[in-house]
Amino acid sequence: MLTDLEELVTCESYSADHAALARSARVVADQGSRLLGGARPRVFDVAGVTHVQWTFGTPRVLLLGHHDTVWPIGSLKAHPWSVADGIARGPGVFDMKAGLVQMFHALAGLPSLDGVSILVTGDEEIGSHTSRALIEDLARRCAATLVLEPSAPGGALKTSRKGVSLYDITVHGRAAHSGLEPEKGVNAATELAHQILALDALVPNLVEDTGPGTTVTPTVMSAGTATNTVPARARLNLDVRVPTTAAQEAVDQLIRSLRPRLPGARLEIDGGPNRPPLDADASRDLFALAVTTAEHLGLGPLLPAAVGGASDGNYTAGVGCPTLDGLGAVGDGAHADHEHVRTATMPERARLLTHLVGALR
Repeated sequence: MLTDLEELVTCESYSADHAALARSARVVADQGSRLLGGARPRVFDVAGVTHVQWTFGTPRVLLLGHHDTVWPIGSLKAHPWSVADGIARGPGVFDMKAGLVQMFHALAGLPSLDGVSILVTGDEEIGSHTSRALIEDLARRCAATLVLEPSAPGGALKTSRKGVSLYDITVHGRAAHSGLEPEKGVNAATELAHQILALDALVPNLVEDTGPGTTVTPTVMSAGTATNTVPARARLNLDVRVPTTAAQEAVDQLIRSLRPRLPGARLEIDGGPNRPPLDADASRDLFALAVTTAEHLGLGPLLPAAVGGASDGNYTAGVGCPTLDGLGAVGDGAHADHEHVRTATMPERARLLTHLVGALR
């Protein structure tokens, strides 16, 4: 398993690098084929993003993962692949290349793969824009989805996830010389600051109306073109996390109701809900099965976890397919310098998945 993990981790697969994704998809396809009895997948490109899919018979169980990572090409130099003292490190090792290795080894332990569908996408980290339709279509035809994203702390399974909305707010102002005639300009940066403060003031009331757990976070901002020019344009990215669909709709209405504060400024609001919340009801029966299975295998108690991060499991649950997430690696540090996997847990998680898939087919 560690040899296979090294093969995936050392093939870098930054989401924004389509050539790297194509190389990574070939490695995933070859590794999966070797472990799945020689079965070759469908490797296909959607808008430059490469995905990998296997289908065995009439699918009842969808196994879902992704091979893209948040790590830019060259990250291996600062974060090289390594295994020491039972800890594997490297870009994407936890999120979620170890999950893919565990999945392939788990399925290799089944006498038959009939009824299994596998989808490994190439754009999960950036919103699954090219794969969402396929994910939802497959989920509608299956009785269960098992997601190989990494576990929550301590190996807990992810039984609920917040929904995600993403917005791009552009402020249109008017340029002017900041020394000669600043009064003739409309400062887009100042208007953007007003909008950020307005959002900050509105969110507490929103949380009071829709319940705790809603967050609205300004992330990437830019404004202006020169130090002596009143900015004519400013941009803001917003990351919104919500516990319920009602909260997601309320935040959307709030953001679309924003109005400019400066005379002559104009707002352009793009984006909206990206992933619906994964409600605990969608995981309840599958989690109970996983707990019973783990006890039978002597793997110790499994715990549930509600997390703020989203995955493609949000999409499968959103179309009504029972979904259990976090079945992948046990470790920590997703997207961070300390990303790592506890290697001793990899065979255990693979065994659990083998028996879950066997029970669900």
